[in-house]
Amino acid sequence: MKILYATSEAHPFAMSGGLADVAGALPKALRKRLVGCRVVLPLYESVPQELREKMQFVTSITVPVAWRRQYCGIFEVHHEGVIYYLLDNQYYFKRKGMYGHYDDAERFAFFSRAVLEMIPVIGFTPDIIHCNDWQTALIPVYLNLFYRGSELHHNIKTVFTIHNIQYQGKYGYELVNDVIGIPEQLADVVDYDKCVNYMKGAIECSDRITTVSSTYSREILDPWFSYGLDGILRDHQDKLCGIVNGIDTDIYNPQTDQMIFENYSSEDFTKKSVNKQELQKLMGLPQRSDVPIIGIVSRLVSQKGLDLVKYVFEQLVSQDVQFVILGSGEWQFETFFHSMSLSHPEKVAFRIGFVPDLAHKIYAGADMFLMPSKSEPCGLSQMVALVYGTIPIVRETGGLGDTISDSGDGVGNGFTFKSYNANDMAYAIQRALEGFKNKEGWNILVKRAMECDNSWGKSANAYIRLYKQVLGK
Repeated sequence: MKILYATSEAHPFAMSGGLADVAGALPKALRKRLVGCRVVLPLYESVPQELREKMQFVTSITVPVAWRRQYCGIFEVHHEGVIYYLLDNQYYFKRKGMYGHYDDAERFAFFSRAVLEMIPVIGFTPDIIHCNDWQTALIPVYLNLFYRGSELHHNIKTVFTIHNIQYQGKYGYELVNDVIGIPEQLADVVDYDKCVNYMKGAIECSDRITTVSSTYSREILDPWFSYGLDGILRDHQDKLCGIVNGIDTDIYNPQTDQMIFENYSSEDFTKKSVNKQELQKLMGLPQRSDVPIIGIVSRLVSQKGLDLVKYVFEQLVSQDVQFVILGSGEWQFETFFHSMSLSHPEKVAFRIGFVPDLAHKIYAGADMFLMPSKSEPCGLSQMVALVYGTIPIVRETGGLGDTISDSGDGVGNGFTFKSYNANDMAYAIQRALEGFKNKEGWNILVKRAMECDNSWGKSANAYIRLYKQVLGK
């Protein structure tokens, strides 16, 4: 079984979010299970030089982009047992930043077409092309419209994964002919609500559609979560399923992590207290073992539930608790947490930006991890927190509900709340603070959290079963 994993980013080549983590870890897990999985992504300007030096030039081709043809250089690199193809076109990809350019519609139409055009020259004909998010959504569309007559492409199947349905690749209908290159008489496949919608095209044309958690696969059938695509998803519900992401335990492992102050394991996590003390020292907080630390590592945007945090924050810091917050995003949240760190310097520490080294230290040094998202397709942070014995406090939505269960029943691994309500969140936090006071019970909970299996192995096995279904095996 041969899989070509098409993605707009992948760790460690190009990273902006959770998709890069998935694209860096899942193919590696599939390879360990003897699945022939290779990855293809654009060759961005930001690809690190040490990785560029390992790349080998394969060949160059020209790729049709509507009425014109564009150069595409194909480079190959082997990394951690996986073969990666990086597709070069300096006009499209030699730029600052991966997304947010005026011509993203054309850039990723080129990339989607290039993935299909490169197959005859790389010596690898996949059984399945696994596409991810709107940037690769035109691959199954182009495959069905233009390539089924090719002997190499005729039997290729497609799987399309929705990582976040909010971002669909919506553009003006005038792009259909001149940029996307689909004749008017065939354009209904990407026509949705009088716009071009890349994701809608993939939903129509893919053999299977997946999301990154079981709960999210059900939620996006509801207009509140679907950003307008619930109708087309209900029409294709028979090919929709959810597989929760895993985490890369080579990167997130308290026994081997070189970014944390002291290593520890689920068998002996006494050194977690050293990480807590050193985190307090690093962040300028009073070094007290008896005060619970609540960590937040997040994009600072409303979708992450930070308006709930903001609403009750003064109430929360009136208690004997410390907050360590790392992130960047919307101005209102950056300025709010900064002002709270100035008003409550003994209780609140805030660092703006994303600093992986500090993120690891927060995962290891905090007692609890707050993630009250409005919606969360999967979420990785809550699973990372579990590995480090930092107890998640989450809202039951998407992957948060699939991976975290309330410990009130004596078998759960965190604290949860259902309604998107600040007082409900505050009550969940209060229950966690009360639980922290019972040291014996808290240690049992920490051990239970650390022993949860959220590795990619389980998720990779689920994908292998899906691939076999798609191929009729």
